[in-house]
Amino acid sequence: MPSHPGTTRRALLAVTSAITATLMATSCANFSETDQAADQGTFTNVPTMERAPQLPPAPPENPDGGPPPTGPCIDPNPAVIATCLESTSGLRPGDAQGRTTYVAERTTGKIILSKRYGPQRVVATVPDIDASGDGGLIDFEMSPTYMQDQMIYALVTTGSDNRIVRIAPTGSVKPVLTGIPKGPTGNLGSISFASPTELIVATGDADNPGAATNPASLAGKIFSIDPNQSQPKPDIRASGLGSNVALCPSSGADGQLFVADSGSAGDRLSLVGPKGLQTLWTFANRPGVSGCAVGDNWIAVSAAKSRTMNIFIKPTAGSTSVGQPDTQDYTKTYGAVGRLTTFGGAAMQLATVNKTTPGSNVKSFDDRVAVESPKAGEDRT
Repeated sequence: MPSHPGTTRRALLAVTSAITATLMATSCANFSETDQAADQGTFTNVPTMERAPQLPPAPPENPDGGPPPTGPCIDPNPAVIATCLESTSGLRPGDAQGRTTYVAERTTGKIILSKRYGPQRVVATVPDIDASGDGGLIDFEMSPTYMQDQMIYALVTTGSDNRIVRIAPTGSVKPVLTGIPKGPTGNLGSISFASPTELIVATGDADNPGAATNPASLAGKIFSIDPNQSQPKPDIRASGLGSNVALCPSSGADGQLFVADSGSAGDRLSLVGPKGLQTLWTFANRPGVSGCAVGDNWIAVSAAKSRTMNIFIKPTAGSTSVGQPDTQDYTKTYGAVGRLTTFGGAAMQLATVNKTTPGSNVKSFDDRVAVESPKAGEDRT
């Protein structure tokens, strides 16, 4: 269980000013060739997080002044900071104010840097992904010392498995951990750094609930690895997860790690404890849990199928009480929301998945990323 996720998140937010144009979509990595390497090696020495670089100032909303631009990719909602994306997966705030975002396109393998009204820039691409079903570029994390090494880690689906890979500044892609089971569905998972030597990985059940409870399988599990090792050994933290598994570390220094998933045990929000999962809430109506984020005193859980956002009271240390959720209807504002990420403890970024959620009213500017400050009792109809 991560010890200082708040410190890690602050370090991760310092990446915006360091993105360079060298990490582009021209990588020609071949997964079959890299699998044959006997020694995967490491890109850098084990990093430290003792000195986090100072955050750059947030860009103005419309730096050129004058009226806002118009066009099919402009959402008039001022909370929206990225538009016209392919179906999204993971996202990370790009600055302390959350006005910029790094967002992954699950189906294209691209990681994109965007701000409102600003040009979108592809900062990395994972080639040769298998985006069938719910696979593809599932999630990503910047290295905790990105300012120094410019490494990006990703959870991806290939033709043979799900795996953790590492993307170098040159764009080359190397496997870190291979052999995570893949399925026609149940591939969506999540990754999060707890420290420079501890990457937390959450995996879907690969459409096989039995594998999620099988100790010999990495499907439906939460485990940690040291990504600096050439052949890291997973340390299993929890098992029995379903599909669309989303990790959400606490934004504070309390060390709590939460997870949302949807499976045979129901759509649920859980606390990752020392002895596995502690269920905090189960959704009887099965709304299609798709993401979660944790603020200073709240937990937000998105549900793509029902197009709702559920806001819980964050439990105090030693407690498993989250109260009754404040369920907010996002049908008219955003539609189906997938992954969430928090920043500053009071706000979050959300990414829509309207293009791949059945029944969604897809707009010309979908899919999108927006900034929201969860508030209980707010009417979004």
